[in-house]
Amino acid sequence: MSRRQFGLLGKNISYSFSKKYFSDKFVLGNLIDCSYENFDLQSIEEFSSVINNNPNLKGLNVTIPYKESVILYLDKLSKNASLIGAVNVIRVTKKGTLKGYNSDYYGFMKSLEPLLQPHHKKALILGTGGAAKAISFALDQLKILYTFVTREEKEGMIDYNRINATTFDNHQIIINCTPLGTSPNIKEFPPIPYQFFTSKHIAFDLIYNPEETQFLKKAKKKGAITKNGYEMLVLQAEKAWNIWNK
Repeated sequence: MSRRQFGLLGKNISYSFSKKYFSDKFVLGNLIDCSYENFDLQSIEEFSSVINNNPNLKGLNVTIPYKESVILYLDKLSKNASLIGAVNVIRVTKKGTLKGYNSDYYGFMKSLEPLLQPHHKKALILGTGGAAKAISFALDQLKILYTFVTREEKEGMIDYNRINATTFDNHQIIINCTPLGTSPNIKEFPPIPYQFFTSKHIAFDLIYNPEETQFLKKAKKKGAITKNGYEMLVLQAEKAWNIWNK
């Protein structure tokens, strides 16, 4: 058994990037005392048993659908995680307490920044889950205004049916924070009018598998700048590693 154990908390996560990424990192860095495993939970109620049954656990990544519900099980939150209302990194402190952090916003911010031009002033965020919360926080840091898009219209948000040519004129960055299009459901895509994308738009998809989703393909056909979530994942993973090794 390794002396320093890490892992990923999520549901149906056999496809996950994290296990391979960190396992390769441990091999390359000759970190023979480290291991990484997936904790595939059917319900967040199983989280306590993960902590109790893994005494060498030093840190966890958290993915869909537990980025918000895991907060109830933590002892403390970082300032940013508290402001965002979602956690994707957990550090087990020397005292055994659990502290939640968010490195998603950092990964996204650093990944989007090189694409930004002066006319990129407003964004549409497709989805309202834990990832979308981190994205909105990153956009706040970048001083970019945004509108959430949801299936049911709520206060301060619009539904998909309301998106038209004017919406695209006013929002030059479109970010997919939904799981639509993730492997194996690669034919799915968010229901937006793709004909209104232009070369002035950025289409950013948090999905990294497949490498090019239908969302990105359709946007690219209209000349949009496109980017998937792979670099964001690498950046947030490295940030997580730094947090665990504070």
